[in-house]
Amino acid sequence: MAQGTVQVTHTGTSRWRRRTDEYTSLTAALEAAGDGDVLTVAPGTYRENLVIERAVVLRGPDPSLGSVRIAPADGVPLTVRASATVQGLQVEGQDTTAPAVLIEDGTPELTDLRIATRSASGVEVRGSARPTVRRCVVDNPAGAGIAVVDGAGGVFEECEVVAAGQAGVSVRDGGHPRLDRCRIHHASGAGLAVTGEGSTLEAVGCEVYEVRGAGVQIAARATAHLTDSVVHRTSSDGVTLDTDAVLTLSDCDIHDVPENAIDLRSRSVLTLTRCTVSRFGRNGLSVWDPGTRVDAHQCGIQESTGDYPAVWISDGATAVLEGCRVRDVPDALFVLDRGSRVDVVDSDLFRIRNTAVSVSDGATAQLDDCRIKEAATGAWFRDHGSGGTLGGCSIDGAQTGVIVTKGADPVIERCTVTAPAEAGFYVSADGRGTFRGCRVLDSEGYGFHVMDGCRTTLTRCRAERCARGGYEFAEPALVVVENSTSDESPVTAPAERTAVERSTADVLDSLASLDSFASLTRLGALGTVPPPVTAPAVLPAPAPALPGSPARPQPAAVPPRGSDAVLGELDALVGLESVKREVRSLINMIEVGRRRQEAGLKAASVRRHLVFTGSPGTGKTTVARLYGEILAALGVLERGHLVEVSRVDLVGEHIGSTAIRTQESFDRARGGVLFIDEAYALSPEDSGRDFGKEAIDTLVKLMEDHRDAVVVIVAGYTAEMERFLSVNPGVASRFSRTITFQDYQAGELLRIVEQQAQEHEYRLADGTGEALLKYFTALPKGAAFGNGRTARQTFESMVERHAGRVSELTDADTDDLSLLYPEDLPELPEGPGLR
Repeated sequence: MAQGTVQVTHTGTSRWRRRTDEYTSLTAALEAAGDGDVLTVAPGTYRENLVIERAVVLRGPDPSLGSVRIAPADGVPLTVRASATVQGLQVEGQDTTAPAVLIEDGTPELTDLRIATRSASGVEVRGSARPTVRRCVVDNPAGAGIAVVDGAGGVFEECEVVAAGQAGVSVRDGGHPRLDRCRIHHASGAGLAVTGEGSTLEAVGCEVYEVRGAGVQIAARATAHLTDSVVHRTSSDGVTLDTDAVLTLSDCDIHDVPENAIDLRSRSVLTLTRCTVSRFGRNGLSVWDPGTRVDAHQCGIQESTGDYPAVWISDGATAVLEGCRVRDVPDALFVLDRGSRVDVVDSDLFRIRNTAVSVSDGATAQLDDCRIKEAATGAWFRDHGSGGTLGGCSIDGAQTGVIVTKGADPVIERCTVTAPAEAGFYVSADGRGTFRGCRVLDSEGYGFHVMDGCRTTLTRCRAERCARGGYEFAEPALVVVENSTSDESPVTAPAERTAVERSTADVLDSLASLDSFASLTRLGALGTVPPPVTAPAVLPAPAPALPGSPARPQPAAVPPRGSDAVLGELDALVGLESVKREVRSLINMIEVGRRRQEAGLKAASVRRHLVFTGSPGTGKTTVARLYGEILAALGVLERGHLVEVSRVDLVGEHIGSTAIRTQESFDRARGGVLFIDEAYALSPEDSGRDFGKEAIDTLVKLMEDHRDAVVVIVAGYTAEMERFLSVNPGVASRFSRTITFQDYQAGELLRIVEQQAQEHEYRLADGTGEALLKYFTALPKGAAFGNGRTARQTFESMVERHAGRVSELTDADTDDLSLLYPEDLPELPEGPGLR
């Protein structure tokens, strides 16, 4: 379309002074126009760079048609430096170093503009400008959609960013715009990005979706306030805050996000009121670092699509949830690390596949007047230093109401657990805990179950209608019980027994098979048991051995070989050259460190735990055994023996048994090597309600507490082990190095067969070696390939075929009995490309 004319209506204080002139260019018309004049632009394409420096009105003939195009070859198509009004234009820029519309001063009004451009930004507002921008559309796949910088402000109403090569809306360097009912989508960066001290954004009734970055990104001391807005269908996190950012969300909806719905860290502060967070792939709320804080009021966090906790608080962060609902998620609240804290008040956590509240690594949780329903575990205080308070809470329909393990010491007050499948309150593995005024109703297992070594206090507690008994104490002497009852009987277990009571302990032990306290009272009436003695409502059966129990008898130790002999066996293994170098390098570090210590010098700390990756049959177990022997020969380990376990040896079928199994396996390996084959099975991708995580947590703590007693080696396929370590960073940090075992080549497999033949007094006839080499070269190397195991199986098959052949000879000589021929090779299995 050709360039048209511009009609300028000159206005003045008197109607008699008004006149209308026409100009052939916009530039000429703008030069002639004064404040208040109206410029009406005829349809056409104007290849001009417009600069508006007076308070004029510039408009197209029909704002809805967009028939006026401002499209210069380069530079800024439209610059506004006055309180002008611009309506109904289409602006097109081609300069990726300059904005398409630049507003530098005044309070202009821009209405019904379509900015279809490839510029640094579609609209850029700078300095003292405070524009009002209404119903404008920005399409800028080369840069930002809207940028407000250098202290500028402005109001954007009903605007839409339909494409942006960077952020949809970028606010930085003290910019402070307001967005009202705007839509931002198809941005390659964040939907809304606010950065820098003094930068702030207010958004009301806005929608952000289909962006490749975060929906909302606030960073570097910036602030923002979003009201009645929606963020959804992002490619990254929904909302991120970093480095002292401050954000308030009111009546907002964040949903269908593949990563974290909201992620904040580095002293950022977030306040949510009446917001909904749903259908997120990782955490609904992910809160990190000291000084970082979330306050959520009357919010819903629900319908996770991944396998991660809905709320994650770690590294010293804090969160407050008041009147919130968390539902249909794998885990509701995970709070971990010393200094981290969550306070939850009058909230509902329900339909939780695993644990509603998990507290670990020294963190604190306080829940008041909360309701937990349909969870595998209501609350789990996992380890030493972890604690907090549960007050006035109810837990209905859980597998286990509250679990306390590994030295954790919470206070549980006025809580009721109804219809648990296993136990109302379960304390194990040296857990502690104080329970006051708690009740358990209709348990399918025990009401209160306290295992060996747990110093727990129960005051004014009650159990009713518990299938296996109201109270089960493995060590009654360690449990302080005051004024607690069940519908069977009262129960007490004094922490310190009198001399008479101690003298009766043996009698009580002999009566452990009795079913009820009533039986004991009957015996007491007959004089068999002195009246002062009291006991649990249900006395425990003899418990399995736990850490701290007398050690099981160990087999007689075999005299250790010298390190040279063991290294010689390692060197004699076929192939594995890179593995041998890695092991020797590590051994050298350990040996030199030991010598430096003997000489009174500081020795570098060498972590001896290893990761072995590779396919089956590559010698991982053999190298692990030799590694243990070498460390024993150097005096680093006491025995150097190998204990080989897998998932089935570590993971139990019910709550609490996994920690016990893992502890037992670790104890058997004391002084030697614990070799965990297929370790990735402890952390399956579709974990669901899986106890493998408990085995990992137990193992990590044992490795830290007994770092000099046991060497741990985890092994498995390379890809699976990489995933295992990536999703369990606490495990990865405990291992010094990863050693990769490569698949055997055909020549190495031949050498293994030759070794097997020599060991069993067979010989390879002429041509058999060449036939074996061809056989191993052609052998399919798929998932079923067993490397060294395949070589040994091939030798065994040859021996079987040899036996079938020689058995038919009536006079077999020594050569007949010992020579293996090419025809003794087994048939090649079928595989791709083989016939």
